Amino acid sequence: MAVSGFEGFEKRLELHFFGDIDEDDNMLGLRLLEFESLEQVLFAVQCTVVSAVGNPFFDAYVLSESSLFVYPTKIIIKTCGTTQLLKSIPPLIHFANNLGLHLQTCRYTRGNFIFPKAQPFPHTSFKEEVIYIEQNIPINICYRKASVMPSKLPAHSWHVFTATCLPPLEFPHDDAAFTVEVCMTELNRHLARQFFMKSGDGKTGDIGGKEMTELTGIDTINPGAFICDFAFDPCGYSMNGIDGDRYSTIHVTPEDGFSYASFECIGSVYDDPDDIVVTLKKAVQVFMPETVSVSTTGCSREVWTKVAHAFEPLGLKCRSFAMDEFPAAGTIVFQTFTAARRK
Repeated sequence: MAVSGFEGFEKRLELHFFGDIDEDDNMLGLRLLEFESLEQVLFAVQCTVVSAVGNPFFDAYVLSESSLFVYPTKIIIKTCGTTQLLKSIPPLIHFANNLGLHLQTCRYTRGNFIFPKAQPFPHTSFKEEVIYIEQNIPINICYRKASVMPSKLPAHSWHVFTATCLPPLEFPHDDAAFTVEVCMTELNRHLARQFFMKSGDGKTGDIGGKEMTELTGIDTINPGAFICDFAFDPCGYSMNGIDGDRYSTIHVTPEDGFSYASFECIGSVYDDPDDIVVTLKKAVQVFMPETVSVSTTGCSREVWTKVAHAFEPLGLKCRSFAMDEFPAAGTIVFQTFTAARRK
């Protein structure tokens, strides 16, 4: 393991808002935020937009460190490296309030950092992160819970903080929807080399990203999605996929010693039960990692059992399982997998 390097593990923040959305503005809500306002938010986080795409449902931005998704009443921002993600909370709440929208729920998740000592405030520890969030969300967001979901792998645990202003019985939870976050480490070295730019070829990040998407088979994970991708110099890759009102996203840090890739998507229990199996299998096959951790949020038993079935044919064995309930998020299941040949 390298003493220091680029931190692949992302921090993820999801904020939901409520309020009157003006029909005269085509129900755009948060999508009415000016780009300059988003730039101010990202300046606080310490990252920038490198590519963007939108459809009738939401806008998706590839960032210099991961991704941003803006829906009419929901924002998801996911950043890696030494970004200060939680510093986006105050400006996002401010700009949303200016549109007549108010915070309803907050969810923050992350795995274990590979290089925790390199993280700046407020990400120096999970305790500091929770304190910072609680100091920067309205006091009416009073139903709160913070927990570290453990695993049998010392380097893998799942940190979760959720909060909402609504009592559990009143929260309009969509029992059909779920989110899957996959974190992969120790990528196959040959496959990881595909995410390096060739020195001196003069290709832009957009062109290089498109080539990596096709070369690695990422474009086959969800053939129906429109992909916005970007390759970084000298190495690294990010993509956002948009398919109707659903997003998917992949981020890759391919360097030996601290290689990492993530895949995230959303689904519904009304989908074909095998859809999530096929999707996850295709995503993990791109990287063939030695270790995988998976968090499934808002899911039923059928969903998280399908997750395990997706990885078994790839030679990955489930090593640990944890389940917990959180305000506004429902059930979160955290599973870890390693190559079956490992004891």
